[in-house]
Amino acid sequence: MFEPKSCTYTYLLGDRESREAILIDPVLETAPRDAQLVKELGLRLLYAVNTHCHADHITGSGLLRSLLPGCQSVISRLSGAQADLHIEDGDSIHFGRFALETRASPGHTPGCVTFVLNDHSMAFTGDALLIRGCGRTDFQQGCAKTLYHSVHEKIFTLPGDCLVYPAHDYHGLTVSTVEEERTLNPRLTLSCEEFVKVMDNLNLPKPQQIDIAVPANMRCGIQTPPS
Repeated sequence: MFEPKSCTYTYLLGDRESREAILIDPVLETAPRDAQLVKELGLRLLYAVNTHCHADHITGSGLLRSLLPGCQSVISRLSGAQADLHIEDGDSIHFGRFALETRASPGHTPGCVTFVLNDHSMAFTGDALLIRGCGRTDFQQGCAKTLYHSVHEKIFTLPGDCLVYPAHDYHGLTVSTVEEERTLNPRLTLSCEEFVKVMDNLNLPKPQQIDIAVPANMRCGIQTPPS
């Protein structure tokens, strides 16, 4: 699912047999849409998980806890944000017959994680790895060198046909593969030193919602929005 203002993808994964489900990177404004889809499909949402503390939108995990009782918010402990459940590198989040493996992939922020389906067929890379790009590293304690090693060691080591689903896309693309990004990503095919130089000279404008989004996302995992 897509949220156009911040160009954010939200992913719904469900087990057909148990009806248990997980939402990845929900957005506040589209949380009612997500909750409606969960209900329409007859699913039971166990977790609303965030790949990191976002700077360009407010997470929908807090609202989803109200809309779908029993749903828990999840984020990396290293994010410093509040949530019902804090995860760390190597932890697994189970839903029915499936599980998401947590792979720490810091660099965009210290608390970034990539979620890998237990059969390694798909990876939800957040802002660490985008399609032919990557997340910026010039705020929120970002570090280009750390991001480079995260992607190469935690994502590019997955099977080449593993599908890559990013948290954002600004060019109308929806999915890539590890092999595509390993060979075609214009930034991450550079050497580490070249990559750091590119990232240090992007001169990007500050995200429009950062002053609102980051403080809200530090607590939104447990916040019950006003009725």
